[in-house]
This record gives sequence, structure tokens and C-alpha cells, in this order.
Amino acid sequence: MADNSIKIGFEKQIWDAACVLWGHIPAAEYRKVIVGLIFLRYISSAFEKKYEVLVAEGDGFEDDRDAYAEDNIFFVPEEARWSYISAAAHTPEIGTVIDNAMRAIEAENKTLKNVLPKNYASPDLDKRVLGDVVDLFTNMDMDGTEESQDLLGRTYEYCIGQFAAYEGVKGGEFYTPASIVKTIVSILKPFEDCRVYDPCCGSGGMFVQSVKFLQAHNGNRNRISVYGQESNADTWKMAKMNMAIRGIDADFGPYQADTFFNDLHKSLKADFIMANPPFNLSNWGQDKLKDDVRWKYGTPPSGNANYAWIQHMIHHLGPNGKIGLVLANGALSSQTSGEGEIRKRIIEDDLVEGIVAMPTQLFYSVTIPVTLWFISKNKQQKGKTLFIDARKMGYMVDRKHRDFTEEDINTLADTFTTFQEGTLEDVKGFCAVVETADIAKQDYILTPGRYVGIEEQEEDGEPFEEKMPRLIAELSEMFSKSHALEQQIREKLGAIGYEV
Repeated sequence: MADNSIKIGFEKQIWDAACVLWGHIPAAEYRKVIVGLIFLRYISSAFEKKYEVLVAEGDGFEDDRDAYAEDNIFFVPEEARWSYISAAAHTPEIGTVIDNAMRAIEAENKTLKNVLPKNYASPDLDKRVLGDVVDLFTNMDMDGTEESQDLLGRTYEYCIGQFAAYEGVKGGEFYTPASIVKTIVSILKPFEDCRVYDPCCGSGGMFVQSVKFLQAHNGNRNRISVYGQESNADTWKMAKMNMAIRGIDADFGPYQADTFFNDLHKSLKADFIMANPPFNLSNWGQDKLKDDVRWKYGTPPSGNANYAWIQHMIHHLGPNGKIGLVLANGALSSQTSGEGEIRKRIIEDDLVEGIVAMPTQLFYSVTIPVTLWFISKNKQQKGKTLFIDARKMGYMVDRKHRDFTEEDINTLADTFTTFQEGTLEDVKGFCAVVETADIAKQDYILTPGRYVGIEEQEEDGEPFEEKMPRLIAELSEMFSKSHALEQQIREKLGAIGYEV
């Protein structure tokens, strides 16, 4: 079984670092300290590996920035290399050394100006403790870290899993689990020379995975234009860092900004839009945006931004553009405050290509069930929508967390491809191709279970005339046992003065 669960290769060091920091800084600050150090450690690891290769070649290119850029490796100035930092681990100046390393990197890479964390010299951070954390990261082996991995996003996901009691549901707002990202990208299949957009991009995982998909299908990773926007300042910075260490040239705007009130990419018409907007966001500012040009299908309600996000994305689609987004299940069937009418108009405009009901427990800090929506202009199968019920797919990584295997993701992607080719046959309980007229008969409700039906059960070979008496006898026996248990409970309660 291929495993998509969070494996970044250095979980133990992250956990050990958190344990060292425990009691010295607020729990919510763990991430900021750890993510910054992982950024430094990772770029140093990749740089040093390439540096040694260039030295061994003997051509004198080990200090040539272009020699690193051609392999999408971040050039690290000497004072920011981990060997320099680790040598100062147990000096009173370690915080200043790390902050100066961050400044040196920003000077080297203008896209990171004012982005990297520079709070390690703060008097609130015990320098002895910080030095111990640096030691832990010095022993961190990053050689096996997958190049295409959303490293910082996965680190944050790991922190969410370990510190969920402290981080709460906020973590789910800006980290989309890897299995969901991979599923969206595998179904959309971004190609060369395309524009990819995420209006609530979080740590940038959608873009990392899009570049990986392109490379896996013999495409040029540099021939993809990335556009994103993020309203949370810390997360916007993490996305910028994530793109930098992967060599992805991305336009996230000059600052963090609210997508509804300050659309940083107003003229953009994207080929692919991938997003995981905040679920059921209320008080999003509808009263100030009632006549917005983006609300082609109706003004979204003030108490829920789901259909504001959907229409914002449709507004930014190119002539043949496609959207893959994650939404809470309520958007499938809500009729309140005009949502049903907006959904009806979008469906009648033949934009909804597919709906996938996902299993619960995919997110670390959000337990509500979610659905993947795929919206397309110029659909291949006109007047038809694919419904998939994937709620039984995946496997439990642990008691609280579910994930998809590569086979699961491929199954979903292949089902979409077969549908688009016009050769997909309905599978009871799993998938169904439905005409728009039949969706209208269901009041334009998009819940997959309404269309795919119940999975057919295999016959066990027992004749009905034998099975029915046996099942009735078993049921009768269960009733008898339940009555006996009920009587025992009544007697126990009566003995302590309670009558039922």
C-alpha cells in the first residue's frame, strides 16, 4: 500500500525540538520557531550537497550563483549556512546569528524581503534552549526529503497533529492535507504554459503539487505561471518561503490581502484554479460588496462565503479554465438566503463537471465532512455531471486520521478521465453520470448519494425462504436478551432508590 500520510523524514527531531521549547515559549509560537529553522536547515542541506559536487568537479563554480539556479537550488550566503549557525549554537549570540542569517538570505533573494522570521534574538526566547534546538536540527537528515514535497506545509500539518489542543481548528484554514491536494491536481492535470491560481493559497501546497505533476508527465517545471493570494500575514510569508526553497516563481502580490476586498489579480484569467477556502466563513463583508461584478449568479448571503468563493473563482476562469476546490458539505444542498438559486444558475450554465464526496477525518483539526467540486468552462461532456461517493475510500493512519493511498487517488483521477472520454459506466454506490435535467428534478441538490445509489451487495447463496426465518429467529433472540438486560438495569437502579 502506498502511504500518503505525513512523512517528512524528521518527525522525531521536530517533536524533540517542541519538547525542548515546552514551557519556554507559548505553544502557539512553536510553529514560528520551528518552521523558520527548518527553512534554514533545508536550504543549507540542498546548497551544501550541490556545493560538494561542484568542488569535486574542480572547475571553480562552487561560488557561482548560476550553477545553483540552473538546478533550482537556493544560493545560501556563507553567514546563513547551517555549519556557521550550528557553530554558534551555544553562544549567547545564537539568536542574533540566526536573525542575521535570515537578513542575508533576504538580501540575496529580493522576493523574500521582509518575509523571513527574525525574532530569534528576542529576549523572550531563552538562548540556551534555542541552542539545544539548533543541535537537534543539526542532526536532522534531509537527504531523503522529497524535492516536490510541500515541506513547510507538511511541517505545519505535523505541528497541527501534535499540538491540536493548542492550535485548534485554525490550522485547517490554511493547510490542505496532501491527499486532497494530490487528488485535485491529478484530476485537473495542469499542463505546460498554464496559469494556476489559488485565491486563498495558504502555504502554497497546491502549487508545489502542480509542479510535481508537470515534472512527472515530462513537462517543464518552469513553464507554469503561479498566482496566489492569502489574507493571513504569517501564512503568506510561509507560502513565499515555500516557493523560494522549491525554485517556483510565484506572484503572491506585494503583501497579504483579503481576496474579496482587495483582489490582487483583478485581470487574471486562469487555466486552473485550485483552492481550499475557509469553511462556511461568516461576516465576510457582503454588505459592502453587494453590487460586485463577480456575483454573476447572485449575491452570496452575508452569513456564509461559500458561494462568494465559488463565484470569485468562476470570474477568474479563462475560456477553457477548470476549478478544483474543497467545500463543506452544506454547499451541496443549502437553500437558505438565495444559495439554492445561485447553485441552480451555475448548474444551468453547465459549469459543474464533477462532485466528489470525501471521507471524514482527512483534516487534522476539522472533523466536518467535505466535498471536492470540479467546475469547468467548455466541459467535454456537455449537459452532464459526474458524481462520485468516495466516503469509503482511504485507510486510517491512526485512530483519528484518515488518508488516501496512491491507488485511491489514481482511481478517482481515472474515473474522471473515463467520464470525460464519454465511456464511463455507472457503478452503484460509487459513481454516476447524471444529466442536468435529472439534477433539476432533485431541486439542483448536488449530494452524490442521491445519484450513485447504494452499493449492490453480493449474493451469499442462501435461499430467501431459509434466510428470512433464520434472521427473524436471531432478531427474536436479541429482543429477549435486551428485555432481560432492561430488567436487570431497572432492578439495579431500584436498589439505590431510582425508579424508571
